Amino acid sequence: MSFRPMTYIRKKAIPSLIATLLIPQAAFAFSPFVIKDIQVTGLESTEPSMVFSYMPVQVGNTFTEEQASDLIRRLYATGLFNDVKINTANNIVQVNVVERPLITSITFEGMRAFDNKAITTALSQVGFGTGRALDPALLDRATTEIRQQYVVKGHYGVDVTSTLTPLPNNRVGISFTVDEGVSSRIKDINIVGNKAFSESELLDELSLTTPGFMTWYTGTHKYSREKLEQDTETIKGFYLDRGYLDFNMEPPQVTISPNREDISINMTISEGEPYTLRKVQLAGDLLDLNTELESMLIQKPGEVFNASKARETVAAIKNRLGELGYAFATVTPNPVTIPGTTEADLTFFVDPGKRVYVRRIDIGGNVRTRDKVIRREMRQQEAAWYDAAQLTTSQERIDRLGYFNEVQVNQAPVAGTDDQVDIIVDVKEKPTGMINLGVGYGSTDKLSFNGGISQENIFGSGTDLGLQVNTSKRNRAAVITHTDPYWTSSGISRTTSLYYRIDRPYNSNVDQDEDNYRTRSIGLGMNFGVPISENDRIFMGLTFENNKIELPSADSGYIIPKAYRDFVDIYGESTNTFLFNLGWAKDTRDSALAPSKGYYTSLMATAGVGDLKYYMLSAQQQYYLPLGKDYTLAFNLGADYGRSLDSKKPFPVIKNLYAGGIGSVRGYEGASLGPRDLVSGDYLGGSTRVIANLQLYLPFPGTQNDRTLRWFVFADAGKVSVSGKTACTNGNANNGGLVEKPCDWRYSAGVGLSWQSPLGPLQISYARPISAKPGDNKESFQFQIGTAF
Repeated sequence: MSFRPMTYIRKKAIPSLIATLLIPQAAFAFSPFVIKDIQVTGLESTEPSMVFSYMPVQVGNTFTEEQASDLIRRLYATGLFNDVKINTANNIVQVNVVERPLITSITFEGMRAFDNKAITTALSQVGFGTGRALDPALLDRATTEIRQQYVVKGHYGVDVTSTLTPLPNNRVGISFTVDEGVSSRIKDINIVGNKAFSESELLDELSLTTPGFMTWYTGTHKYSREKLEQDTETIKGFYLDRGYLDFNMEPPQVTISPNREDISINMTISEGEPYTLRKVQLAGDLLDLNTELESMLIQKPGEVFNASKARETVAAIKNRLGELGYAFATVTPNPVTIPGTTEADLTFFVDPGKRVYVRRIDIGGNVRTRDKVIRREMRQQEAAWYDAAQLTTSQERIDRLGYFNEVQVNQAPVAGTDDQVDIIVDVKEKPTGMINLGVGYGSTDKLSFNGGISQENIFGSGTDLGLQVNTSKRNRAAVITHTDPYWTSSGISRTTSLYYRIDRPYNSNVDQDEDNYRTRSIGLGMNFGVPISENDRIFMGLTFENNKIELPSADSGYIIPKAYRDFVDIYGESTNTFLFNLGWAKDTRDSALAPSKGYYTSLMATAGVGDLKYYMLSAQQQYYLPLGKDYTLAFNLGADYGRSLDSKKPFPVIKNLYAGGIGSVRGYEGASLGPRDLVSGDYLGGSTRVIANLQLYLPFPGTQNDRTLRWFVFADAGKVSVSGKTACTNGNANNGGLVEKPCDWRYSAGVGLSWQSPLGPLQISYARPISAKPGDNKESFQFQIGTAF
């Protein structure tokens, strides 16, 4: 071969392999030479060291034709260059490149079905994102990926286009314009092959539905491939829970209309026959826990096989072994049918693995929150045997702090050992500071406003500080609180509060200035909570309170409640009182907003000393009983009993309790139960109160068991009365009228709706009083809503 003074090797915007194959070998044929120098030009954002790292040779090495081809292939494979040119002259290798633009921004227009973060994450999984070089092939792949994401959600008519905007310094911005089109709706769902169960019964199990009364809210009539796959598994689980071990289901057939708006789904199933268990047994290494583990077998011989109960058994055995340190135990259920019969033997194969202990607990993801705030919630200890129950409790306690959007607790084997694990606690912090403004409306308090500023986990210390202000027709309050959940290392909490409150008596009978009399209270208190178990807590505290009643003069012409004038005559306009409280609470509910199981129990005693001498005993019991997955029966019973500690003075009227309306006995006007004033007819409340509620929650039609929207039927009972020598007054014939037996029981029943709406919690009820007494103020339709913005 003859040596050329200068040789050009160039190929533009094609894959490296094709580039190498298409370049004629004669075009860069040269005699090998010893490299004197290597020069790289054309770089803008790429570091020269990166290009040199792909060099198959260095200065002083011999450069050949094969190495030139290899260099071209390597540089194109990086995806960073549109053009690569190699020059050789005077034993110098010159590498000239043209970089692809760098993607510095990705925006989306017209996209409503997804948030930007979800799509950006999906694109990163296919290698497309900011900070990467613009590869036309990857751009096409990104466009296809966005379209595919929409198809999964049923948007078959989606159109996605991309626009490139050149920017200085060889950069580019990419904008994806999305025309979502119409989301395909499910026209019909057909199930073929079912004999034991009706089609309507099976359709009720599906999350996907045809258009119905509430599907505008739930969106379940919109096709989704993911939901269809879930529904397929749901149908399989439905049959396996009823013993159909031979059940088989073909892949669903999805048919799309020509206009891509309507979808038909056809499911073909083969049921088989239900199998009864002939024998249920354990096998494997039972660790001499035969009797204990056998007691965890939920199903018994003679029962129909149930896959859900088999999974419950697996979970129970694994949890028990996990409590003993067997972190990686496996339990495998194996139902075996008996040929020629409809019987099956169910065997659970147990492999506990090796017992392990926890070497170290690592906490990550906490940027602001101090490690000790998280670590003190851990019930699993380092250098102790692994305990699955303690880890579950630890995760629940960390989650209940309210400082994190996500809490994950995982274990990782320690390399080089078979009896150690590390516990990895990963948290994702959420903003814990909040400024809120709100407006609400209730049947009794009418329009109300509230606002506040709070900071949970202040300075990452795990303590909370807040200011709350609210006002309504009857009440105004401003409260400052500070809570330290770990005032002591043993978990005793301390809450300090300062409040200012104005209360106006309930007056709906006299048309006059509502500001003519009121009670103003200022208080400073400190309360402590002492944990005695994971679900039990004892409360105790002391509050100093100053109360002042502001009444117009006797000759002002205002109609003032006799009970309040009597209070001023006995106790004076201003009183100072120390309030001692002691209580206990136990909470096992699965949710505070929409519980479906568990119970809540509380007992509380409050005693006042000083100008107001009295005591109040309170008790409450709530119980939630799940009736299958769709229904919940709720019970509530509350009782309060108050009495004066001074036999010569009545119970202070400003400490009275009220009932009636939402939250107590529906169907009666708010706060209307109990005694009424002899002069003004105002609702006075009483020193004793009993409330009982029975409520059955049912799924709202068309919402597919959405627990944020439920309707219910209920029955209420309650009474408000007085204690000691205080008379149960029944009002004034001219102001509000007289009520018969105001301190007797009142009953009601009705239906209602509860909804965690975008505007806030909404509750609507329609109740009919039962055996109401003459003079009762009834209010059949009642509602309450709050909102934040």
